[in-house]
Order: sequence, then C-alpha cells, then structure tokens
Amino acid sequence: MSDTTAKPPTILVVDDDAEIRYSLARVLSSRKYHVIEAPSGEQGVALVKKGPPPDLVFLDVRMGAMGGIEALQHIRSANPKQLVILMTAFGTAQTAIEAMKYGAFDYVMKPFDPAKVLALAENALKAHADMRAVGDYKPTINAEDYREGIVGSSSAMQEVFKTIGQVTASDVTVMITGESGTGKELVARSIWKHSHRAAKPFIAVNCAAIPDNLIESELFGHEKGSFTGATGQRIGKFELCDAGTIFLDEIGDMALATQTKILRVLQAGEIQRVGGTETIKVDVRILAATNKDLEEMVKAKTFREDLYYRLNVVRIRMPPLRERDDDIPQIVDFCLQNLVKQKKARVTKVSPEAMTVLTRHNWPGNVRELENVVYRSAVIAQGDAILVKDLPVEIRGATGAGEGSAAPFAVEIVPLPAAPVSASPTMTIEAALDFVFEKLSAGGDPLLPQIEKEMIARALAAENADEAKAAKLLGLTKAAIAKRRKEL
Repeated sequence: MSDTTAKPPTILVVDDDAEIRYSLARVLSSRKYHVIEAPSGEQGVALVKKGPPPDLVFLDVRMGAMGGIEALQHIRSANPKQLVILMTAFGTAQTAIEAMKYGAFDYVMKPFDPAKVLALAENALKAHADMRAVGDYKPTINAEDYREGIVGSSSAMQEVFKTIGQVTASDVTVMITGESGTGKELVARSIWKHSHRAAKPFIAVNCAAIPDNLIESELFGHEKGSFTGATGQRIGKFELCDAGTIFLDEIGDMALATQTKILRVLQAGEIQRVGGTETIKVDVRILAATNKDLEEMVKAKTFREDLYYRLNVVRIRMPPLRERDDDIPQIVDFCLQNLVKQKKARVTKVSPEAMTVLTRHNWPGNVRELENVVYRSAVIAQGDAILVKDLPVEIRGATGAGEGSAAPFAVEIVPLPAAPVSASPTMTIEAALDFVFEKLSAGGDPLLPQIEKEMIARALAAENADEAKAAKLLGLTKAAIAKRRKEL
C-alpha cells in the first residue's frame, strides 16, 4: 500500500522580484510541491544552511548584493548535494558556463514556460531522490590491493593472474594478445614488477606508432651519418634497456625487415646500430603484445613464422570486457577511488540503475572506454553519485532513459498480433505458431528477426530486465543476449 502521508517535496524560490516569486510558486504549487520563498541571495543561502535543506532551489542570477552565481557557490559549499536551477533573462555563454561550472543542475530562461519549469523540477527532484537512494558508499574493492591496475575477480581474469605469477620467475618470452583497451601493457608491467629484473628498466615501444623507416633506429640506435638527419650517434631502446625488460606493443604492425632483427636479438642476444658494424651484446627480456591474428599473418607471409614461435612461448590472452561483465562494478569502483585520490572528482559511487546500464553495454573499447566513461560521468555528475543521466547518451541509449523511467533497454517491445478471440489456455504451441506465422508473413518482412526481437523483449520483461535470467529462459548465454539486442 502506498504511503499517502508522505510529505511533498520542498522547493525554495530565491528572487528579488516578488512577482516572479509569486508566479513561480503558483506554477510549482499546481503539482502540490511545498514552496518557500526568499527575496535575496543572502536569505536563500541562510535558509539552506539553517536546514532542513530544501529538495530543490530555484535561484535568480541577477539580484542585489549577492547575485545568483555567488549564492550558488555558497549553497553548494554548505551542501554539495543541493540541487539548484538558476533563472536568468540573459542566456549568455558566460551565464551558462558559470552555472554549470559551479554545479547548477540546469538553468531556465525568463519569461518562464510553465511546462518546462515543471519538467525541470520533476527531473531535478527525481535526481535528488536517486542520490538519496544510492545510500552509504561501501567500496567493493580496496584500491591498494590492485596496485598493478589490473582489476577483476572473474574466472577469466583469475587465469590471467595465475599465468603472470607462473612466468615471473623466469625470463621466458611472453605473447600478450587481446583487443585494444583490454590492458595488455598492464599485464606486461605486472610481469616486470614481479620478476628478478624489477630493479632494472622497463621500456614500452608502440610499434604501430613509429614509421617503418624510423623503427630500427628507435629500437637499435644509429651511427652518425647513417642516414639523412642522423647528425649524431643515438642509443636505441635495446641498449638503454640492457638487463631490463622491453615491451613491444602492437608487434603485428612491425615491418618484416625489423622482425628479422628482433629474431636475432632473441636468438643471439645481440644488435647492431643502423649504419654501424659493431656487434653489441644485450641482455633484455622481451614481452610482446598484439590485437591482430598472428597465425593468419604467418599464413599470409606478413609475419615471420620463426619469430612467431620465438615470441609465443607463453601466451596470455586478455579477455574483452564483454566476456567479464561481472568485473565492471569493481573496475568502476577502482576508477572512482583513483579519481578521488587524484582530486579530479568528488564522486564516490554509482546508482544501481547507472551500474545496470554500464554492465549491459557491449564496450567495444573495453576497459579503456569504460575508464573514459567513468571519468567523463564523474566530472558531469552534480552530487557524489553517478546517475543514469550523467552517462553519455551513446551508453545510456538514444532514449536518454534515466532512473525511474521506462526500462532503459535498447530492445523495443513490439507486440505480436493479438491472439484470436477463441484462444484459450489449452491452445497448443503448434496452433499459436500457425497463427503468428500467418499474421507476420502477411506483412512481407523477414519473420525470424521479428519473433526473436519479441521473445528477447518478453523474456527481459518477465525477468525484470535481468539479462542472465532472461538468457537462461531462452537457452542463450548472457553475452548472446547482449549481442542480439544490439543487433536488433
């Protein structure tokens, strides 16, 4: 039974124009909001500080001694969670920038459009309720336990951690594979940190970022006059990394000529500078990474087979984020703790609804994309929690669904034709399918996508949007559900 005695939200209207206060109070009161008024910025700030704080503040920009921007700063300083909507008759860039810079929820132009005012108030009050509902923050992880920066407790990541531990005691060459953004360099650094070479240099080289005509000079160095522009001798990365560990990232982009020289380092532990004749001994452990299919490249003769086998002694595959979505809450938590520690954001938590949106996203950019989304959302968020509205539109969906709104899923429920009047609980599956087939085939569109889309939508609705349960109901994997929803 709903609580009919619940107090209506309190809205504070701060404006030095009595007519504006009266008009705005009438509009807001039409929704049964409890409205209180203050005729100046100073009195508005005093009311918020005295408490209990209102659920929402409408604050005029241009007033007497204390203007709206100054009052906003005082209010947010006293209560960082206080939501404020600024009111102005001057929609300048300066006003908009300062309003959002100091934490306003939004701003509204005078003269008012009552419908827009009510919509803004409703959205702000919903955000206020969502922030309160997030509750006390309890970290899911201790960031100090993840000094390597590799976060996750899924079975796929546990295998990665085990393999890292197994290869640290030796100098075995390791090939790290995985899509861009999965954290391949973090794995390489972790191997180095736990190896007997940890006190020696670690140098990472992105082979894809260096032109073919410069990569050999970068890796092996060059002698003065060896080519145009070589005005002096240069020491390459392998010499600089002697006794240490070198990480060759995106090695699949390396030219065949350079691959031959890398093979010589692995076989003989020696290099020659470009343009030089001296053979230089180096003791370097090589770790390599790629997001390409080296086996196919070997078949196509674009990657040396002998180098492939030299590099691929031990392979560590970094799983894409879509295969370990159970790790997403931990990764988000880790990102937020780091942002707070670096004083780049005050946000410490994520609403359950926002976390649901994050865990259901496909993440083509993997962990790197997730980190960027968390950082962007933490900067945008007005309180201490990331809400659905703070997520980029491409993450939360084109509808911009938020907490409390209709289910924020990309699958649109398109009802199948209604059952015939004579349908009964005893109607056979064959009869039902005959009816569906007849009705849908009359439209001329392919049948399976229509039926599949509807079945996925119905399964999600039946299981309260729980993808794992919906997948089980349909006999699919959770990853398959997410993929088909995105395609449909």
